[in-house]
Amino acid sequence: MIFLKVIAESDIKISDEVKGNIPQIAAGDNQIIQLFNTAYLWAGIICVAIIIVSGILYTTSAGDSARVKTAKNAITYAVVGIVVILLAFTITNFVIGKV
Repeated sequence: MIFLKVIAESDIKISDEVKGNIPQIAAGDNQIIQLFNTAYLWAGIICVAIIIVSGILYTTSAGDSARVKTAKNAITYAVVGIVVILLAFTITNFVIGKV
């Protein structure tokens, strides 16, 4: 109890200023971030292009079950690829601290 009384009567000032070694993003890290973001962008563009081409293949299959199966598999894998790209983007930005 004496300890609490000493703390209550002391002149402790709390500052908003944070002192210490807080990690910051260095100039070279921005280039790495840009490289990752560019890779995610191009991977997403490729996945969308695969979906478009597979959709065309699906509509022009004329009932050929092998072409329909190939188109459906390509669309499925491209959608899975987009999900993986979005997760990778989210994880890297979370680790970097931008989210």
